[in-house]
Amino acid sequence: MSALVTADVTAPSVSYHLVAPMLIVLGTALVGVLVEAFVPRRWRYASQVSVTLVGLIAAFIAVVLASDHTKASTLARAVVIDGPALFLQGTILVLAILAVLTMAERFAGNEGDAFTSQGASVPGSAYEAATARAGWVQTEVFPLTLFSVAGMMLFPAAGDLLTLFVALEVLSLPLYLLTGLARRRRLLSQEGALKYFLLGSFSSAFFLFGAALLFGFSGSLYLGDIAQAIGTRTNADAMLLIGIAMVAIGLLFKVGAVPFHAWTPDAYQGAPTPVTGFMAACTKVAAFGAMLRVFYVAVSAARWDWQPIVWGVAIITMVVGSVLAITQTDIKRLLAYSSIAHAGFVLTGVLAFDRAGIAGTLFYLAAYGFTTIGAFAVVTLVRDSAGEATHLSQWAGLARRSPLLAGVFTLFLLAFAGIPLTSGFTSKFAVFSAAIANGGTWLAVVGVISSAIAAFFYVRVIVLMYFSAPAPDSEGTLVAAPSAFTTIAIGIGALMTILLGVLPGPLLDLASRSALFLP
Repeated sequence: MSALVTADVTAPSVSYHLVAPMLIVLGTALVGVLVEAFVPRRWRYASQVSVTLVGLIAAFIAVVLASDHTKASTLARAVVIDGPALFLQGTILVLAILAVLTMAERFAGNEGDAFTSQGASVPGSAYEAATARAGWVQTEVFPLTLFSVAGMMLFPAAGDLLTLFVALEVLSLPLYLLTGLARRRRLLSQEGALKYFLLGSFSSAFFLFGAALLFGFSGSLYLGDIAQAIGTRTNADAMLLIGIAMVAIGLLFKVGAVPFHAWTPDAYQGAPTPVTGFMAACTKVAAFGAMLRVFYVAVSAARWDWQPIVWGVAIITMVVGSVLAITQTDIKRLLAYSSIAHAGFVLTGVLAFDRAGIAGTLFYLAAYGFTTIGAFAVVTLVRDSAGEATHLSQWAGLARRSPLLAGVFTLFLLAFAGIPLTSGFTSKFAVFSAAIANGGTWLAVVGVISSAIAAFFYVRVIVLMYFSAPAPDSEGTLVAAPSAFTTIAIGIGALMTILLGVLPGPLLDLASRSALFLP
């Protein structure tokens, strides 16, 4: 024992007020696990919903309080809490609250909620039927959601590549499980989950290998140290460029950019619709936040080497997402390809490489999130005897059955299309103007053309709802009466879609003030 070499190890200092929001979410998730273990089954649903909402609201309050303190790094520079991190964390928490409200919806009669009664049961088995008859509820979805939210909050605040990878896995693993827990069409749900898991594993491997190459180039995993190493190089370095490419692949996969988008339509269609809304909104916010930090803090000095490639990715993402959406006959797959196109639009703001680009991207992510949560909440209410009615033919004449629901969904579609006086128009104007101001005119031109193409399939759904007679096979389609949970989620989504289109100034100002990364 005396031969052992000892070394002084200094414990990292922790600014608890800066990491308090993440600790609150993680602590609430652990409380949710204890609820599953000790609370009687008949009380679990109410307990989990209450615990989850209280935890998310408390974490949002902690974010607001942290914004009043000096921005700094903590945990030995592994976590960086600055303006973009706080803005993105607050956005994720607000959107997660709305997503949890939609997950808490329970329909009358035998409809139950959006989740299978027992995730471990074989689809179509007698055991699954027995648990459904017994009224079992898959309440594990709430702590799983909280663990994913914690990873999402850490993702844009990570100060080194290792912490980024940990955050990536923490946010992704619960989503793989949640995607396969749909009550109806279980096999489709599990197929989407399997594709998401397999492709996600590949992207994580790319990210990890890229991190190893960047460590080999710079001798450090910290983003600031990588930036300093890039600043001292005298010529192109293959290890650096391949490392950047592989890290970018991992990030582009999470935002659903082409050609790393193959998982998106299947996962979005198969997942329980509240989970689809949660993925489409919150995951994009977290992933683009991490992308901003990597691109602006770590590898900005080398952007002339890799920026043209990401330009190409943005262009094909906008075009492919808009064109392929036209061919879709399922409303969830249509919104999935719409999500792909919007990933391309957001990339135009990321590639601006100035403070206006960061602010436009932050605003776009928040506005798009509210609209997306609301749109998928509407989808959960259009139903038939088999569950959700997602085929477009079943939406024909929807305005006759429920003028209010059709009107709200029309508002969301117009926002996706970027029609003036909606949040979508302000968002696209913000990112396109930032791109034009920084030499990205052709990128903005492609974005405008893609937006025009996308407007076609959005308007097609509107025409279908208002001016088409119900198809004979859609006579059983009805609009379910929502509870207060879904009503609040849709109402806030619609209200923010209008407010951010008519009065975008306050949020744009907040995004502009927050658009400064710590090195």
